[in-house]
Amino acid sequence: MAIQFERPEAVIFDMDGTLFETATLLETVHERLFRTLREEGLYDQTPPFDDLLGCLGMLLDDIWRKLMPGSSEEARLRADELMVQYELEELEAGRGTLYPQTAETLQRLKEQGIKLFVASNGLEAYVKEVARYKGIAELFDGLYSAGEFQTASKVDLVAKLLADHQIKTAWMVGDRSSDVEAAKGNNLVAIGCAYAGYGRDSELAEADACIQEMPELLALLK
Repeated sequence: MAIQFERPEAVIFDMDGTLFETATLLETVHERLFRTLREEGLYDQTPPFDDLLGCLGMLLDDIWRKLMPGSSEEARLRADELMVQYELEELEAGRGTLYPQTAETLQRLKEQGIKLFVASNGLEAYVKEVARYKGIAELFDGLYSAGEFQTASKVDLVAKLLADHQIKTAWMVGDRSSDVEAAKGNNLVAIGCAYAGYGRDSELAEADACIQEMPELLALLK
């Protein structure tokens, strides 16, 4: 790989579609969530599973507005509750996997003295419990989520993370346009993850580099 970058103080990762292969968890969550909404009389349709995957990386309220057109605020708030409840139950049951070589790559970055963070548009409990259940929580210096800090965009979430930890140089690693925007909006190097397939290829067009698997991240270090 020809392109390389100076070693950053920190590497910030998105969670879904970057570290965590979300489809391996969400298939059962999706079916359970919309069945419950139907049973409770809050929403009577089940959008295709692929439509939910295509929304990963968005804020939850934006996901529900796109997937559930014409839905009430009550239905969307209930969907929030069910999403995190069912995700945590499925994680506890052992479902969901990290992408190949993710834990090993994180360990090698940490051994080089690089601080590691997560910045996700997901809910606080989900982000923290994925890291815990998958055995990578201890590798991170911070797990930041829009759910915890109520940020309006990933640009704002990453800006808070950088300020909290007084970080000047970092890479933002993710699979969606929001991750590239978070990098560019904070003068960071944007590394696109092209392996997830949850978004469109064009979303990563402005990334400084793209990787096809997690270990390629190490080759980008000078």
